[in-house]
Amino acid sequence: MRMTSALAAAAIIALTAACGGGGSGGDAQGSATSGGEPVKLNFLSLAWQKESVAANKQIVEEWNKANPGIQVTYVQGSWDNVNDQLVTQFEGGDPPDVIHNDSPALAGFASRGYLLDLKDKLPAELKSDIPQTAWDTVTFGQEGGVYGVPFLQESQVIIANKKLLDAAKVRIPTPDNPWTWDEFAEIARKLTKDGTYGVAWPMKSPVNKTLNLALNFGGTFFQTGPDGKTTVKVGPEEREVLQRIHDQIHKDKSADPKALGMGTADPLPGFYKGEYAMLPVGVYLRQQVAEQAPEDFEWVALPPLKGTSSNQGAVSQTLSIAQDSKHPDEAMKFISFFLNPANQAKLAKGDWLLPTSTKAASDPSLTTEDNGWDVATASAKNLVVAPFLKVNGYDEWKSKVATPALQEYFAGKISLDEVAKRLVEEGNKVLERY
Repeated sequence: MRMTSALAAAAIIALTAACGGGGSGGDAQGSATSGGEPVKLNFLSLAWQKESVAANKQIVEEWNKANPGIQVTYVQGSWDNVNDQLVTQFEGGDPPDVIHNDSPALAGFASRGYLLDLKDKLPAELKSDIPQTAWDTVTFGQEGGVYGVPFLQESQVIIANKKLLDAAKVRIPTPDNPWTWDEFAEIARKLTKDGTYGVAWPMKSPVNKTLNLALNFGGTFFQTGPDGKTTVKVGPEEREVLQRIHDQIHKDKSADPKALGMGTADPLPGFYKGEYAMLPVGVYLRQQVAEQAPEDFEWVALPPLKGTSSNQGAVSQTLSIAQDSKHPDEAMKFISFFLNPANQAKLAKGDWLLPTSTKAASDPSLTTEDNGWDVATASAKNLVVAPFLKVNGYDEWKSKVATPALQEYFAGKISLDEVAKRLVEEGNKVLERY
């Protein structure tokens, strides 16, 4: 998943990329400083794709033209060093006014007093356009502070070779009638023949994918006791997806074991060659398939699988305001412009992700069948707050305990009971330190 990667301290998890522009700006007359100079804001963007960078700069330019009293400077950040950069700036009292981030990172920054609580600053139109489930991803603390505005999210879908599906005469699922996990297993077996595996599971980074999919069966992997203490839980609900993926690899032989060490995009060359019929991946990977697949390659995006539900964990990209910003009201005006429905639709298209804005989600360009946008956008309804991303100590548990244990389990080196034992026992030792 592009949206998260391990960070060092304070449960700060990786930041993500994406931005775009459009829409109209608000009236900033009267926002100039007492000396007649315009208010100046720095906007740290972590956009990295060519489309996204261009869109970011376009939206800032549009804002500056429409709002002479509030001038925004676009600052290009990098995912490679942004965490150290931000901590240094926060500690030095000179952070960017507006910060592009993602929801898992906010809890750590907010707990250290780096981010402004936006709860009482959100314009009604912006607040009502974004569902509460998205706001829940940026709400932390006993006071229910809101430390960012969520604007893009990701879901897991299945990208499939359409010719192979048609040849096998399998039912094509729809958002209203998705495949169950049992159907998926049966179809993967049916598609496994003539040098083709039914599915490839790229599991170089297995934790977020596994934990998100576990929510299909109500698996949360963590529980909080009456004393408020969080512990690791691997019960029947959590074991469902673990067992099903393992069975495809080792029992059904419908998943290629060689794919386990791959990153998300690594199976694509084999996918184009017909070595794999289906890839369970994040919606953003549609972009690479659309741009890189051979001209005669036919593919289709299929909706999320269903267990007891199709629920998946939501991680939001966000815009936050630094606690030390000298111009928080003006920063909020800029954020409202940046994240209006028209802009969110452009942002979503630029990053091939899902807008949180309900108005943006109805944009015709995001509901077309072209490149699976209709399926991708519809999957937003399955996103719920990922409980594990609010666990203090999750990042260390993920990197030191869960990643190696899950890799060994999916590789067939340890049993389901053993992986459950390690996740719980070693995991609880980690959480006890937090």
